[in-house]
Amino acid sequence: MAIRNIVKDGDPILRKKSRIVTDFDSKLSRILDDMLETMKRADGVGLAAPQIGFLRRFAICELKNNELLEIVNPEILEKSGEQIGPEGCLSCPKRSEDVLRPKRIKLKYQDRYGNEHIRELEDFDAVVVSHETDHLDGILFYDKAVTK
Repeated sequence: MAIRNIVKDGDPILRKKSRIVTDFDSKLSRILDDMLETMKRADGVGLAAPQIGFLRRFAICELKNNELLEIVNPEILEKSGEQIGPEGCLSCPKRSEDVLRPKRIKLKYQDRYGNEHIRELEDFDAVVVSHETDHLDGILFYDKAVTK
């Protein structure tokens, strides 16, 4: 595994829409492993492929129970409820904003092997997955900032 450089705000790659993953191979697995090591080193709870320079639809998320969730080609099928809370981002150091997110989501995604899953997430876990999924569409958390 290797530590990857995290792309910082202002880099145009963070504003581009990522492409679908079609190859579930050793390269994808290696990048996901590197992303985990990079995220842990940076003390984050999520990291999307564009944040390390790959315009592909995958991310990793650390859920509230310390479970690691790798999401490839994620799609939020349903959203319900609302929650507002502070967010930050490894690509936007020293910046924090209050963001409106769904309280619950229903997520369809593939794992690193291409197996499809559907999962319901709520509270903190819904925030982390929503934040990382936004990265895949070129959206940064402060684009959704709200004032209290």
